[in-house]
Amino acid sequence: MKKLLFTVIAVLTAMAAYAQTDIKVEVHRVVSEGEQFNLTFIIEGENAPSDFSWSPSDEFQVLWGPQSGRSTSISIVNGKRTKSVQSTYTYVLRANSSGTYEIPAARATLKDKTISSAPVSVQVVANASSSSQSSSAQSSQSAQKQQSSSSARTDDIFLDMTVSNRNVVVGEPLIATLKLYQRVNVAGFEGVSFPSFDGFWSQELAAPTNIEFNRETYDGQIYNAALLRKFVLVPQQQGTLTIDPAELVCLVQIRVSSGGSSIFDGFFDDYRTVRQRVVSKPININVRPLPPGAPASFGGGVGEFSISARLSKDVLKTHEAASLTVTISGQGNVSLLAAPKVDFPPDMEVYDTKISDNIAKGGLSGSKVYEFPFIPRSHGDFTIEPIKYSYYDVTQKKYVTVQTEPLTITVEKSTESETSSPIISQVGKTGVKNIGSDIRFISIKDSSLSPSGVFFVGSLWFWLAVAGIIVLSALLWLVLRKIALRRADLVGTRTRKATRMAMKRLNLAHTFLKQNLYTAFYEELHKALVGFVSDKLNMPLAELSRDRIAETLNDKGVEKGYVDSYIGLLDACEYARYAPASGHEAMSAHYDAAVDVISSIDSEMKTNTKSKNQTALIVALLLCVPMAASAQNDSYVDSLWNSAAEAYSQGRWEDAVADYEQINAIGLESAALYCNTGNAYYKSGNIPMSILNYERALKLDPSYEDARYNLEYLGNMIQDQIDPVPDFILAVWMEKVCRIMDSDAWAVTFLVLLALTAAMVLLFLLAPSVAGRKTGFALGIVTLLLCVASLSFSLWQKNDYQNRDGAIVVRPVVSVKSSPSSEASQNLFVLHEGTKVYVLDQVGSWNNIELADGRQGWVRTSDIEVI
Repeated sequence: MKKLLFTVIAVLTAMAAYAQTDIKVEVHRVVSEGEQFNLTFIIEGENAPSDFSWSPSDEFQVLWGPQSGRSTSISIVNGKRTKSVQSTYTYVLRANSSGTYEIPAARATLKDKTISSAPVSVQVVANASSSSQSSSAQSSQSAQKQQSSSSARTDDIFLDMTVSNRNVVVGEPLIATLKLYQRVNVAGFEGVSFPSFDGFWSQELAAPTNIEFNRETYDGQIYNAALLRKFVLVPQQQGTLTIDPAELVCLVQIRVSSGGSSIFDGFFDDYRTVRQRVVSKPININVRPLPPGAPASFGGGVGEFSISARLSKDVLKTHEAASLTVTISGQGNVSLLAAPKVDFPPDMEVYDTKISDNIAKGGLSGSKVYEFPFIPRSHGDFTIEPIKYSYYDVTQKKYVTVQTEPLTITVEKSTESETSSPIISQVGKTGVKNIGSDIRFISIKDSSLSPSGVFFVGSLWFWLAVAGIIVLSALLWLVLRKIALRRADLVGTRTRKATRMAMKRLNLAHTFLKQNLYTAFYEELHKALVGFVSDKLNMPLAELSRDRIAETLNDKGVEKGYVDSYIGLLDACEYARYAPASGHEAMSAHYDAAVDVISSIDSEMKTNTKSKNQTALIVALLLCVPMAASAQNDSYVDSLWNSAAEAYSQGRWEDAVADYEQINAIGLESAALYCNTGNAYYKSGNIPMSILNYERALKLDPSYEDARYNLEYLGNMIQDQIDPVPDFILAVWMEKVCRIMDSDAWAVTFLVLLALTAAMVLLFLLAPSVAGRKTGFALGIVTLLLCVASLSFSLWQKNDYQNRDGAIVVRPVVSVKSSPSSEASQNLFVLHEGTKVYVLDQVGSWNNIELADGRQGWVRTSDIEVI
């Protein structure tokens, strides 16, 4: 094995020694018109080439050559011997005219194989002084004396910073190149200072340790230029960003004249080293902001990108590790691309993402690889939905979204799962774990919208309801007291009721009696008898029969004689309708008997159904008045509400915000409206406005649980953490009780409790027994206290709504000042968007605020939004 290895190494070494692909060319890429320069062709290899030929073009004049040569070099490093043999052919040329010209290819024969050089371009600059000519151009004695006493001229040595683009958008990369240009002798460098690139993300692309000078043109002049640094810059903020100057101290060799007048004195001149500081010019970069409306999948990319994804394995077993690799490649700010969002199927454990990048040498292109390790815990077929990634295309000037294809994963049961329990098949039970969290969904059904700032408590309808309960209670007390007094005179009561019922029920029958209308009289008398019982017993006419009437009247406590008389009158009316006329006397007797029977039955049935129903009807009407007044429905508002709900369901968050805000602009509000508006703002990425609307929903209805849940959910996204001053425990308890219902519900509860209190007062005043009066007194005290508490809670919420002292910070960063002034004040602390503050006072465009921990300061009115 070792012999084979040594043989392979020997063969490869021999092949490398005799291999020759092309002829190398060494020449200045930039020369001046009329300047002499060397052109050298180099052929490597131990065998000498033959038949070398090269024909110059008309743009160059051959002054000398070719001069051929051959050199051999041997190096031994760590015991390893390396031999290199070169054959060279050198020409001295002169450029006849300015322009960019191509050096023709040279050809030679090497071991019966023809090789050639690659074309090389040379730029010829007109009327430019090269570094080799600068000394003769400045050879006057006065110039030498000036240099000997000072330093090199600024146009002979300087730093220059160039950028690839001066007008970019946030996130668009650009290349900054720092070079040193010189036409003097430089012995060394020290004190290098590069720009800090404030406002940019920066990365070095080139940082050569050995400074190499090459010829370049600058403003039509030829210089020796050296690359010092090359950076890729990505602006992180909008506005005009300035790249600070770079500084460098060069050790410049200045000729010191001997002072003689002979033409040979320059040969004996000396040199001294001078430290000369060179500084580049600052550069302003105009950075424009990215346009609004970035998709949710926007990952900060600016340029042009593509995305691909692959699985390490698409068939695996449970509890077996695998990985998903997502590659984003293209041109732009590749280094700053954020990881794409991948929606893995449930019950897959995903671990920390591994990120690697491969940036091209130019710094503006490459790829970034994201590896997502995961382990499936359940078996089955799963699908990873297409991975979307959005970037801003600077060419098309719009956001572009690319996506991968869906990936299918087949997870089989592991061997342990299949054999762990051969007899009893069971699974270990675990709690249902959360795999994600989000705010609660919007309220779809129509909300009970009401005019802004209108509360039931304290309104006209509220006071009318209170007055109605008091008046009805007083009237009920008078009626019940009068009834109690009248119960002592049963004969008078029966007579009055008999007369009243006769006037109501038998007035028309009496008219027919006077007119001696036989058939009409008995028909009307029959209707009066049947209608009386139907109304009194609340029974439909279709269900009335002789047996049913007799049974019901007996159940109501009516004497049997009255029942028999009533049934007899019904039979007489039925008989008279089909028999011949019995005479006026019989009609009068039947009429008197009907009046007597109706009055007697009315006295026997001791019920107050009619008066109770009327009282309940009046109270119900009074309580329903405010609800009926607030139940007005506007078709335009309904269309806006439904349009907003549809836009939210389809992911058009900005349209949903516009529709909800339009409803509020009309002058309507509800806790559901504010909560839905907050949801739409949150989905559109506006966290402070979302918090503001949730706070408004809770201010209007503290019992609205969706708004409270969403507000607590967004609390984790606020950067500022403020520890509030603890309140008194009793105040905290009372506030929790107050949050059980909204103000209107507490007001209705107050009215119900007020009615119960009035009922207990009537019980106390009219109860015939001592126990009844004690019960009325005790329950009356309890209902009165609950009544006062309900009214207090309702007024508390109303006053809290009208007291607009809370506010939300809506600017990303706000500096809190010590006084209402920008110049004559100090910065106390910094707040971030979404933080809640309390407004204490306002002076012009400044507000005095207080935090929950007691700290105070001043901010501008435009920095906050009042709840």
